[in-house]
Amino acid sequence: MRTLYLDVDGVICPFGPSGTTGWGTGWRYSDAGLLPVAYAAELVDGLNGLAAMDGVRCVWLTSWEELAPQYLCPAIRLQGTRWPVLTADGSGSGTGWWKLRALQHDVETTGPEVVAWVDDQLAFEAEAQSWGRLLGRRLLMVSPDPRQGVSPAELADMRAFLERRLF
Repeated sequence: MRTLYLDVDGVICPFGPSGTTGWGTGWRYSDAGLLPVAYAAELVDGLNGLAAMDGVRCVWLTSWEELAPQYLCPAIRLQGTRWPVLTADGSGSGTGWWKLRALQHDVETTGPEVVAWVDDQLAFEAEAQSWGRLLGRRLLMVSPDPRQGVSPAELADMRAFLERRLF
């Protein structure tokens, strides 16, 4: 099994997008129930493709928590309504970033062969970076530009990582 952990804000839905998407098209806007969101249709198509790959398990790891599958997915046509959702409550006690704790617990519980983690905060989280070095080749960490979200090159890296043979 290969697991993709996915954030929303700054990853799928950029902060204050302007101009065109990384694909050279205009941003799409949709009402996600509580707030309007911007997104790149090509990214959504790409994520749907990753989620459809054999042996890939997609997991929400976002402050949206249950709101991602409930409101965001229908609004942008992302096929993630049945993905598991990791929450701050389920991350146990201790200091540090709740997302790292929740991901570590999920990895220990499910034992994936490889892990792809996509969050715009990753580049700024020293503890997550240290943990990532321990996993080495088993982990791909993607920290997109939060004003653009996942780029075409980052999506291609994610696909190649999830498709490759580890051993």
